[in-house]
Amino acid sequence: MSTSVVHGQRSKLAPVGPKTAILIASGDQRVSANVACWPAQQALEAQAREAFEAVGWRIVRGSPDRQSDREPHGFVNSQAYGREVFAGIHPEAPLVVAEAVWQYSQHVLAGLCSHRGPILLLANWSGQWPGLVGVLNLRGSLTKAGVKYSMLWGEDFRQPEFRRKLRAWCDTGTIEHDLSHVKRLDASELSAEAGTLGTKLGTELLDRPGIMGVFDEGCMGMYNAIIPDRLLHSCGVYKERLSQSGLFAAMQRVGDQEADEVRRWCENRGMRFATGSEEATMLTDRQVREQCRMYIATLRLADRWGLDLVGIQYQLGLTDTCAASDLVEGLLNCTERPPVKAVEGPNTGRVLYEGRPLTHFNEVDECAGLDGLMTDRVCTALGISPDNTLHDLRWSDRDRSGTTGEEVWVFEISGAVPPSHLDGGYSGAISERQPPMYFRQGGGGIKGVSRPGEVVWSRIYVEPDAGEVERLHMDIGLCQAIRLPEAETRRRWESTTSQWPIMHAVLRGVSRDQMMAKHQSNHIQVVYAPDRERARALLETKAGMAIALGIAVNGCGGGG
Repeated sequence: MSTSVVHGQRSKLAPVGPKTAILIASGDQRVSANVACWPAQQALEAQAREAFEAVGWRIVRGSPDRQSDREPHGFVNSQAYGREVFAGIHPEAPLVVAEAVWQYSQHVLAGLCSHRGPILLLANWSGQWPGLVGVLNLRGSLTKAGVKYSMLWGEDFRQPEFRRKLRAWCDTGTIEHDLSHVKRLDASELSAEAGTLGTKLGTELLDRPGIMGVFDEGCMGMYNAIIPDRLLHSCGVYKERLSQSGLFAAMQRVGDQEADEVRRWCENRGMRFATGSEEATMLTDRQVREQCRMYIATLRLADRWGLDLVGIQYQLGLTDTCAASDLVEGLLNCTERPPVKAVEGPNTGRVLYEGRPLTHFNEVDECAGLDGLMTDRVCTALGISPDNTLHDLRWSDRDRSGTTGEEVWVFEISGAVPPSHLDGGYSGAISERQPPMYFRQGGGGIKGVSRPGEVVWSRIYVEPDAGEVERLHMDIGLCQAIRLPEAETRRRWESTTSQWPIMHAVLRGVSRDQMMAKHQSNHIQVVYAPDRERARALLETKAGMAIALGIAVNGCGGGG
């Protein structure tokens, strides 16, 4: 059925009344997550109803509060269900997508792409219930799709500034945010050294293309995390599409003794594994061994296919099959890691990728992958450790310890963080079982506190330029990872996900709301620099490389 016919059918629906908006909520695919998070969503929607009423509007739910006895919640939890929900929504109705939790954007993407009325993405501000993380993913997906939308967030919907912006959307269908921290960069604004080196690195990548290993494309609704091939090719990177079934098969060819040696190597350097005997709720020796098998198998497959970087989806592929990939990802991103030798091919008997990381992009986020590969090339050329990772832009809050008066972001992700980023390195790392709600088969990550230091952050994303032509963009800036007292760190962990590695990050020249107004993903890429001067050189060289590859670069915060 053509889209025009669908629009015709929806247009026959009765229009919504005046000053009325339809509310929907995209959720998870996993029943366990939706049921656990539903009370938080209900609390958000109660706040939203009160806020709309305060500005003279009302909101009406576009789907039932309870799907069924099996699905006792009101989330849109699949594309098919989303299709049914949108079939009952007039295409010109004001539409609010309210998010208190992580969500899968594909559940509502089709309906939002065809919707003609004003769209508001509305998020809470909570570490425990990461609606702000979910809404950033949805916003990045809509941006890539060329869909117009507005976005609003807040911890208290009664605040005057929140109400002012909500009223603006009700009156005009749009909201304006402060983007004064953003400046488009061109090569003339970079230092001569950075411009020359960046151009050289870009040319080298084009002359000898990089190969991006993708173990099944698309993860958790991250439409924004898939780079169209033609855009990736223009940067000198090509995808090697691989199957997670092939990775699982390769894991079965790794023996227990070899897998156990990976764990022993980590333990000899001080890393701890918090193991127990209960498979459903604890990290077990069996799960760790399975993760070590995956680490070895990934390196051998990367060697087999000549990969320069690799992304394991895990969610929602291997999640029903084996332990989590998170331990694997962090080890791969570290220069110093357990050695693995090839057992076939021309490199038989040699240590694979010796002395350097094999860049891994968590959740097959190809934007993070391209960014990570570029970061590796730039850092190596500058003599800086190339170990880098993505994090979730999870939450921010004022420091309660009095250490700093700045807003401190919680950067936090389940996997991909290298031990070299942690205070104490391997000796500061512990592997704890991933939350059973999301990781039924268990497995641990690499938990620790990121060491203080100068950091360059960035994000590559897809956004149509004038004429609706898709183009790659990069936002880039500086921040400082700081050390907070143990009690404050514990408060932040307990307010988010305590099993995951955490970075206390202070952005330079970018306020909390400016970051939310501009950032086009739930993910953010980070790499350390030895000092502020070399952080600036890294930023400019990376910007120069991006410009040479045809990527539009936005400097955020004036470089700090």
